[in-house]
Amino acid sequence: MPGNAYDEGLAIPASMTAEKQRLSDPVQKELGFIPNGDPELLENPLVGIPADALRRNVREFCESKGLEDKIDLFTKGAFVAQNPDKYAELDEITGTIVGLTQEDIRALDDEINHKWRQPRELYYLVVLCSMCAIVQGMDETVVNGAQIFYKKHFKLEPPYMSQSKSSWLVGLINSAPYLCCAVLGCWITEPLNNLLGRRGVIFLSCLVAGAASIWEGVANSWVNLFMARFVLGLGIGSKSTTVPVYAAECAPTSIRGALVMQWQVWTAFGIMLGYIVDVAFLNVRENLAWRLMLGSTVIAPIFVCLQVYFCPESPRWLIKKNRYREAFDSFNRIRGTQLQAARDLYLVHVNVKLEVEAQRGRNQLIDLFCVPRIRRATLASFIVMFMQQFCGVNVIAYYSSVIFTEDGGLSDQTGMLASLGGGIINWIFAIPAIYTIDTFGRRNLLLVTFPLMSAFLFLTGFSFFIEDKNSRLASVAVFIYLFWAVYSPGEGPVPFTYSAEAFPLYIRDIGMSWATATCWFFNFVLSITWPSLRDAFTVQGAFSWYASWCLIGWVLVFFFVPETKALSLEELDRVFSIPTTLHAAYQFRVGKWWFRKTILRQRVGEKERLYSHEVKPESRRGV
Repeated sequence: MPGNAYDEGLAIPASMTAEKQRLSDPVQKELGFIPNGDPELLENPLVGIPADALRRNVREFCESKGLEDKIDLFTKGAFVAQNPDKYAELDEITGTIVGLTQEDIRALDDEINHKWRQPRELYYLVVLCSMCAIVQGMDETVVNGAQIFYKKHFKLEPPYMSQSKSSWLVGLINSAPYLCCAVLGCWITEPLNNLLGRRGVIFLSCLVAGAASIWEGVANSWVNLFMARFVLGLGIGSKSTTVPVYAAECAPTSIRGALVMQWQVWTAFGIMLGYIVDVAFLNVRENLAWRLMLGSTVIAPIFVCLQVYFCPESPRWLIKKNRYREAFDSFNRIRGTQLQAARDLYLVHVNVKLEVEAQRGRNQLIDLFCVPRIRRATLASFIVMFMQQFCGVNVIAYYSSVIFTEDGGLSDQTGMLASLGGGIINWIFAIPAIYTIDTFGRRNLLLVTFPLMSAFLFLTGFSFFIEDKNSRLASVAVFIYLFWAVYSPGEGPVPFTYSAEAFPLYIRDIGMSWATATCWFFNFVLSITWPSLRDAFTVQGAFSWYASWCLIGWVLVFFFVPETKALSLEELDRVFSIPTTLHAAYQFRVGKWWFRKTILRQRVGEKERLYSHEVKPESRRGV
């Protein structure tokens, strides 16, 4: 095998010279690393270190980081991190007395048998992230109803201007936050995170979102409204980039997907609240209705700003800043025992040290596209984020009231109520993904739901051919609701969860900025082009356009998006070290295997395995 697991795991290109390919000898010696030689194995960086060397490394670590009083605790934690599946047999395996108590073993057992038994501090952190998502969802959808009124107020419709100009101006105003996200909001996140930390960026982003909401509500021209919504994008971009990363860095591996995807569940709830606000203010005086709709989104950010500093800072961010005592205290608040906190801190420290050494003198933006391991994460996150928009979901989220009223012939009130029904379904059907995303997996959720989304979008478009008005509206509503129902547990929660965990720590901020900028750029494209696309293609053709993209998305996910469930953020380095061509060829072979077994009902052998973590534990003891 070319290269080794160590080099591959650290995302160092195999094409580099031997001197550049390997890290400095002192770092390897300090960490006691023994390369495995097989890039397909998800090798623990602590595997192969002799017990005496590991004890010495831990002592030196504690003494250098101001944790001298925790040497025994971190020694136990390091041995558990080195043998995560065999903690009950550590004394026999290591040939030394590790000293785990029955309480320690019970806590480690609970990680497997009772994975939802977590400290209250962790769940409080999840509540904070969920509140941020509610802010996001409301900011996205209150404009759905407001556009009905602000178009009239600012005379952005015939006979005051042509239909074409009206479509482009309304699309520009609606999409202004996402234009800002793509060109500015997401890209300022990395320096802001570096300066303020995860909590500080969350506070600032919600402060900006609240101020922009007030500005929207008092806008006195369409240009002023556009500017307010553009500034709103500064809050949306930095918040959507930071919150999933914050949750991913704090969550235990076993439930990381479920906790990170709370972002999407509660974004869906915020979307529903946005529709409720639209309906609530529908019968208010026209010039006041849209102002109340847009201005009402100031409330949720206030609560987030009040609660954010009661949460712990991301321990991984603190480690990156060399604030180890604070990182240990932070881990203590979100892990069940001090042993688990010490184990996780030491393992993160080892991986961060390797990553920091690997990135010396490197340009992070260039690394996104030039370093093989990171390039694969960049490609996979691009695919899932791009398809979150080009599956067509936000056409419905932002323009459903127009689709139901102008295309479907409903009254304003009935159209908004129909949109609210879609928002409720979007939230309800996102809830099952809390359980399936860490069991069924991110990739499988996408592969199952993309064909269904495509079918329902085709059927939505074709429904507009029905001549009878009542039958047409019933058919359109049913298929839009079914689309929401399959989107919510699949392409809804997966992209932000996936992108938050795909990148190594040293480049995670800029990687997440890339992913969210991709999402918001294509959100902007979709938002600004839908009115004109509908005019040019007819509503039937416009829905069919996005239905076709869902099928393309399925192919892209099948070949280029690896599974990431139930792996630590550090183990994911090894997943993305598999070359793209090798991964695509493997998926093609597995596809043929599945077709022969499921469709042709042939007798075939066991499915080929690509990663060592897919093999049963008892068969991995020699790995």
